[in-house]
Amino acid sequence: MEKNISHIVVASCTGRSARVLREEAVKAGYGGKLVCVTHAFGFAGKGTNEMPDPERRDLENLGFQVYTATHVLSGAERGLSRVFQGAYPVEILAHALRLFGQGVKVCVEVSVMALDGGLLPCGTPIVALGGTKSGLDTAVLLSPSHAGALLETRIHQIICKPF
Repeated sequence: MEKNISHIVVASCTGRSARVLREEAVKAGYGGKLVCVTHAFGFAGKGTNEMPDPERRDLENLGFQVYTATHVLSGAERGLSRVFQGAYPVEILAHALRLFGQGVKVCVEVSVMALDGGLLPCGTPIVALGGTKSGLDTAVLLSPSHAGALLETRIHQIICKPF
């Protein structure tokens, strides 16, 4: 597989992880696109967003495309499962991905979200970075699919993840 990666997607709630990626990308001479996917509004509390507007603007000025949307592997299904209990298909898939680690689930999720938001080219391998709680601990080479074809997403390589 060609590993000339044109897009890197990073999960970042506050902007800190995105800034770390930017520093490392500059050091490595990376010239591709950088996409930052944040938690959805309301994740930390009704009507709130964890990433302050000034931080979002700063990241955009650093060259990031910053995207906030409903989490593709929970979203509405989490709202239903909280009220009606039970297991729902998308949440089951999220739990299956967590078998490889929380970061792997995050990498798949933010990649699909970014693709659905029009920030990634369809059918192209990208690198996604995610983690567990705070910071980055996982990198995945994958070709995301749109949420409507989620099972067509292909994980080519788990570059790193915690034990």
